[in-house]
Amino acid sequence: MTTATRTFPPRPLHAVKAVYARQTSCPSSFALAVADFEPWAEGVEFETADTSTVPGWSAAEVAELHEAFGSGVREELAALDPGITVAVAVVLRSVKVHEVDSHPLAFHRAGRIAVQNALAEVYGPPPDSWPKPH
Repeated sequence: MTTATRTFPPRPLHAVKAVYARQTSCPSSFALAVADFEPWAEGVEFETADTSTVPGWSAAEVAELHEAFGSGVREELAALDPGITVAVAVVLRSVKVHEVDSHPLAFHRAGRIAVQNALAEVYGPPPDSWPKPH
């Protein structure tokens, strides 16, 4: 029996929103990002739009958040099942930060969540791994 190979994404996915918020006590984390996932050549191409700046943050600080987001995207895509061929251009359209609680690790996790949200948009939610009560 052969299994069909799927290509991700099969169609353009615009304005995929990812939020990572861990607001308990110190330290907390917050990242909000919006990205597009476009069919592309095999592999992962990542870029940021001019609109993904943050008022009051230096270009170097924002670049670090962008790099962390891209790293999270690549890490999550690398973990996909072998039956899925990744051929995607990811464009980070916008980010929102909290002046204290936003940091690269939060944006790394938001990158992973963005991929999970894009996959759910295309293929539906992942199967529930917890046993259901009878």
